[in-house]
Amino acid sequence: MSWAGPDELFLSTSLASFLDKKLIVLLRDGRKLLGTLCSFDQFANVVLQNACERVIVGELYCDVPLGLYVIRGENVLLIGELDRERDELPAHMTCVSETEIRKAEKAERDLKDLKGSMRKRMEFLDFD
Repeated sequence: MSWAGPDELFLSTSLASFLDKKLIVLLRDGRKLLGTLCSFDQFANVVLQNACERVIVGELYCDVPLGLYVIRGENVLLIGELDRERDELPAHMTCVSETEIRKAEKAERDLKDLKGSMRKRMEFLDFD
């Protein structure tokens, strides 16, 4: 077993500067989580306090509350600090309820599926 060198120590302690700060965490599956960093480990497993998932569909958004949330490090793409004094979203974005955002997500997903099925039906024409 080898001991961690300076490079490994820097990577594992770099999240220490974010403790007790509001962060955004982008996950591999595309979700965006916001919350206050409570804890982390050398594998980038993180614990967020007062976490919420920010769901954005077009110009609608909703922050779905999650509470205390544990994120496995292998699912983390990006961690960044949020500026508490700036508005987090542009002014044209509209905050809606969770049920409204879920309906908008479903409509967007259905439209994407319809476009995909139309493309498959037209493949035999070979427009390329």
